[in-house]
Amino acid sequence: MPSVEVRGQSIRVKWWSGEYHLDDEGKPTRKKRYDSASGPEPGVPFADEDQAYNFGLDRESDVRNKRNRKRAPAPLRMGEYCDLWFKEVGLRSKSNTTYRSRLNAVIKPYWVQWTVDEITPIDYDAFRKYVTGKYSHNYSKNVLGVFKMLMDDAVVKYKLRDESPIVEQRRRGLYKKKQTRRVKRRLGIQSVHQLAVNAHTLWGFTGWTYIWTIAFTGMRPPGETYGLQRGYSSPHWPESEPDPELREESVQRYEALHALRVQYQTYREAGKPILAAPKYDSWRTLVIPPFLHGMHEALLASHDKPWTFLSMSGKPMLGANFFRDYWYPIRDGASERPARPRYERWARPAMPAVPEMAEEDIYRLRHWHKAKLDEPGDIPRVAVEARQGHELPGMEGVYSEVTVAMEERIVEYLQRVWEKEVVGAGLWTPAFPMPTPDDLLQSAPPLFSGLPVQEYE
Repeated sequence: MPSVEVRGQSIRVKWWSGEYHLDDEGKPTRKKRYDSASGPEPGVPFADEDQAYNFGLDRESDVRNKRNRKRAPAPLRMGEYCDLWFKEVGLRSKSNTTYRSRLNAVIKPYWVQWTVDEITPIDYDAFRKYVTGKYSHNYSKNVLGVFKMLMDDAVVKYKLRDESPIVEQRRRGLYKKKQTRRVKRRLGIQSVHQLAVNAHTLWGFTGWTYIWTIAFTGMRPPGETYGLQRGYSSPHWPESEPDPELREESVQRYEALHALRVQYQTYREAGKPILAAPKYDSWRTLVIPPFLHGMHEALLASHDKPWTFLSMSGKPMLGANFFRDYWYPIRDGASERPARPRYERWARPAMPAVPEMAEEDIYRLRHWHKAKLDEPGDIPRVAVEARQGHELPGMEGVYSEVTVAMEERIVEYLQRVWEKEVVGAGLWTPAFPMPTPDDLLQSAPPLFSGLPVQEYE
């Protein structure tokens, strides 16, 4: 109940604000916070104690019915709010670029004349129709996702609205089945092999190893494959692991297995190389079959750079236009490139297209890896998802763990796939590059890139 105090010629009423005081850690205590007023409006005093008491009752009613949200001093325009939200949201460097682009290209121009609190569900529906009608499905979905986060934070975090204008309700009108995933073409190992052959024709032994690494580890291309350093590749890891505790644990666990470590991804932000954590902070160890370990041994013996995969010119892959100069010719094929004076090293035979991969992204190989592990039916789901860098939802994810026996089963199965479906089927494989005696006498190459620690996110 409100309390009324009379102080000389003034009357003051206090009521519970619906909130509690916070402790030093920002957690609510059991001590209530009270609001007070000396009149129904600023500068207007209460006429008597009854008016003050009734005013306090009204405020407590607002608290009980959740009408006590404190309004901003003035309506905030969407452009200002977008800038405020983006500054405080806290994203990785790569996501910063993506979110800033969606805000500046679509959201801010559309809502430039609006304030945050005046957007209604009807206004949002008009915006949604505008975006989906003008842009591709994926882009419009991402734009609407950012807008939803803007509105959710306007309600919960910044208290600029009572509720979001995005109303999610049960289906109305004519039923339309939601397309949750597009139908994928069947991708056989012969097609993956042809991709690897094309990669070898274009890129040499590095390309051959690159394709099989994605297909038999499920690493995310290109970020995680670009970020694979010599020290985290199976010929050196886990003995090269910088973390003593992880090194000791991993040396014991993988004594009889070959494994590489997904520790970083690399990309460019505003032209600057960034060394960051894997997507969703999905650090993980991937056991690999002996045939792939042998490829990595030969590949690392063929150069002395800290990165595992180098471009055709022997430089870090971040400097290459991967899709234009690598993936599209590998996937779609290319005509013969004859030798010319001063350009003999760029000569190559024609490469056939891989029809099953037409218009597909290289990410399709990661999906192929997941499907391949599902085929035998005896590899536990937790081991497959952990390999992909995913966490199982619910209590299954809390109580499940990947055991050494599961990883041994994965290695045994993938090695058998290679021996039966590639070698046993008589498919072509290249000779491994061998280092010369002079190469073997050189000092040990650097294990890690040497990018500054502050670039790590």
